[in-house]
Amino acid sequence: MKFKAVWNGVVIAESDATQEVEGNQYFPAESINKEYFKTTETHTSCPWKGKASYYSLEVNGETNKDAAWYYPNPMEAAKHIENYVAFWKGVTVEQVAN
Repeated sequence: MKFKAVWNGVVIAESDATQEVEGNQYFPAESINKEYFKTTETHTSCPWKGKASYYSLEVNGETNKDAAWYYPNPMEAAKHIENYVAFWKGVTVEQVAN
């Protein structure tokens, strides 16, 4: 299955190798359009995944702060999503029709 992530009218990630965790599609790092991603200082912690880092999205002159997150050094149970990126805050993730 192929998925794409869209925000502000632009496809910011697309992949047929996503991983689903807790209802979120995590996109491989190489599948994101890096020009739209800016690293932030925000971090959160998950008891089984570990410490998350965040990106803000900058698309068409608008910013969506901390709208994407990833685990650069996840705990063992989440190693399969290391550096994969997931979205929230109005980012639409949808399946791409074949």
